[in-house]
Amino acid sequence: MNATRITVWNENWHEQNDPDVLTRYPDGIHGAIARGLAGHLGAAATVRTATQDQPEHGLTEEILAATDTLVWWGHMRHEAVADEVVGRVVEHVLGGMGLVVLHSGHFSRPFRRLLGTTCSLGWRNDAAREHVWTVSPRHPIVDGVDLPIVLDQHETYSEFFDIPAPDETIFLSSFSGGEVFRSGVTFTRGHGRIFYFSPGDEAYPIYHHPEIQKVIANGAQWVAQEGRPHHAPAVVHLAEPEAAAAS
Repeated sequence: MNATRITVWNENWHEQNDPDVLTRYPDGIHGAIARGLAGHLGAAATVRTATQDQPEHGLTEEILAATDTLVWWGHMRHEAVADEVVGRVVEHVLGGMGLVVLHSGHFSRPFRRLLGTTCSLGWRNDAAREHVWTVSPRHPIVDGVDLPIVLDQHETYSEFFDIPAPDETIFLSSFSGGEVFRSGVTFTRGHGRIFYFSPGDEAYPIYHHPEIQKVIANGAQWVAQEGRPHHAPAVVHLAEPEAAAAS
């Protein structure tokens, strides 16, 4: 397979509005994710970044046509993503582009539109301890990952997670407060593969964790498909559910 062409997208809001985030991620969350991908995949991937403040949010037709896997991180600015860009991303996923959705990206407009549910969940943020357990140990996404992944401090996500039944549940997280959460799940939409992975709040240095980086790298490779068409197989109008309060 040719080198996987990965675009890491970040709304880039926290980096511009919260100096503490820059102490953890001086090159932005997108920069940390991109470095982790490059470090784990090496010559097997080419990695670029894009941010919401760029023209067309950095996701032009040309960029998406040259992207095998789009990695999406968003939190505070979901509703500010332009309709045209949302539709463009959805079309490319239906046409075979892979999509890796991270953490609060569960509320992103492309993810909600593709899944057809609110994608709401339970949450609190008091620096709980998280164990990320695998429930699908032979899946390529867990290849070479030292499990369980232990995160000493993280935001808590909990069930109920309002998503359709996943194709596969890869990870299940448990938290020191007793909560559990389906923290790694996969879907197929059209010709595209989707991997949602929850660890990665901006308040914690999660994306420097080598096992988290490895999971994202594996996921980015798994959702990618060589020789994909660069268009959806048909015009598809998917209803976009209303979002609940952002976490």
